[in-house]
Amino acid sequence: MKVVLRSSIRDVTITIHDFDGDKSLTFYTGDLPADGAVIAAGHEPNGYFWEGLTQFAWPDLAGRLDFDSEAGMFAAQGQGADLEALRSAIEPLITSREAVGDMIARATAAGFEFDD
Repeated sequence: MKVVLRSSIRDVTITIHDFDGDKSLTFYTGDLPADGAVIAAGHEPNGYFWEGLTQFAWPDLAGRLDFDSEAGMFAAQGQGADLEALRSAIEPLITSREAVGDMIARATAAGFEFDD
């Protein structure tokens, strides 16, 4: 059985999929409201960037997830509660240039290196 839960905020759709108990969270990249700030900081606004940002911003949560991102999509697999927590945490960043810019500045100041 396939169950799909969608959350759309400011023209961004984050989807949590449930394929017979295997849960994943996905969203398409490259046309997000936050992309301008990502590019201005010298990064590619792709799935790998958002994976790195997740690992920096929420390391405990990221440690419980498996990632399978690609250039055009962010993808994480894990427990439903963890994916819901990630959705709630990441929505404000992908929809706001200011919020993602602040997070990139924090990561840069901490010496974090994105693999985008």
